[in-house]
Amino acid sequence: MNILILGSGGREHSIAWAVKQNPKCDHLICAPGNAGMASVATCMDLDILDGPTVVSFCKTRDIDFCIIGPEAPLAAGVADDLRAADILTFGPSAAAAQLESSKAFTKSICDASGAPTAAYGHFTDAEAAKDYIKEQGAPIVVKADGLAAGKGVVVAMTLEDALAAVDDMFDGSFGDAGAEVVVEEFMEGEEASFFILSDGTSILPIGTAQDHKRAYDNDEGPNTGGMGAYSPAPILTEALQKKAIEEIIQPTIDEMAIRGTPYEGVLYAGFMIKDDQPRLVEYNARFGDPECQVIMMRLGAQALDVLIACAEQRLEQVSLNWADDHALTVVLAANGYPGAYEKNTQINGLDTIERSSKAQVFHAGTKQDGDAILATGGRVLNVTARGDSLQDAHDRAYAMIDQIDWPEGFHRKDIGWRALK
Repeated sequence: MNILILGSGGREHSIAWAVKQNPKCDHLICAPGNAGMASVATCMDLDILDGPTVVSFCKTRDIDFCIIGPEAPLAAGVADDLRAADILTFGPSAAAAQLESSKAFTKSICDASGAPTAAYGHFTDAEAAKDYIKEQGAPIVVKADGLAAGKGVVVAMTLEDALAAVDDMFDGSFGDAGAEVVVEEFMEGEEASFFILSDGTSILPIGTAQDHKRAYDNDEGPNTGGMGAYSPAPILTEALQKKAIEEIIQPTIDEMAIRGTPYEGVLYAGFMIKDDQPRLVEYNARFGDPECQVIMMRLGAQALDVLIACAEQRLEQVSLNWADDHALTVVLAANGYPGAYEKNTQINGLDTIERSSKAQVFHAGTKQDGDAILATGGRVLNVTARGDSLQDAHDRAYAMIDQIDWPEGFHRKDIGWRALK
């Protein structure tokens, strides 16, 4: 098969790595890709938000299967354009992707299906939102309704912070994403992620993970797109997964079908768990980043088989072969992230790291400059390892980090602490 992966981050690099292990993959193209993805695929410059351009590229290159990685092309309807051109595609329609692109839409689905989630208010006016916050008190959560690259959520511990967040969003800090806001109840508990595939009717669970959102050790500092993750997440026991499917996931899939917008792709559910009760924090219409990296590390070559089965609407015919193993990834980010940071700093030592089915460095924000690898983003590398235990995976990953020479970067040193404590 000729396969195209849209995206340029660590998530897409890990998908490309897994896909490349499968003998069904004859030729792999990543667009636009990055310096790391170039080692497993042909990288091409392509406007992945322009559906007709992507369709034309697929026809010219005889692409048999297209995997859409990031949320932006999904919200732009690229999957719709590809399917209309009879190109086999993994990723939900723009209408279905509203589960991520609109917080208010997701809340309406929860209301209709009875899925447990935080109490909320939806506002198109700043003063109305602030009146609601004053009535509810703090702590409270303020969310930009639209896509904000994982940064449009403020967990406000004080009334002042919450009111300031509303002003920031309506003043344009998050662009069009903040034109509407959702204000939510602050939920206590432990957060974990659950990933399922849906072909519009059938579902297939494909793993659990826990992310680390805060920038610094001990869960301190500002929220980020994610500083590390591990899989599986011990808190999401089989009993809790079953409960989440019955009370949240399946009712969501059913409600989407009822509305005429069947959900086809990966559904990433973030849960807050307290007293053995999962409540929905949010949905994402794509794999998490960096959670995807640990899921792909554990799935390996079979990832391609299940993604194709999902796209061909025959999920009920497939199953996963899980090893009794663990995976952990540590994000190396540029100093200053998630604020301002220097770009085009050189990373050394990557060529000394031995790569295998148990050890990989997935690139998130890099480019090749001659023989040098330069950092171009905030989150730059995902140092990822598998092991027979989480401690084994942890030790492998941090040993790999010790071989990397990049003074302009930083990382958390406590990834996996919840499960390891």
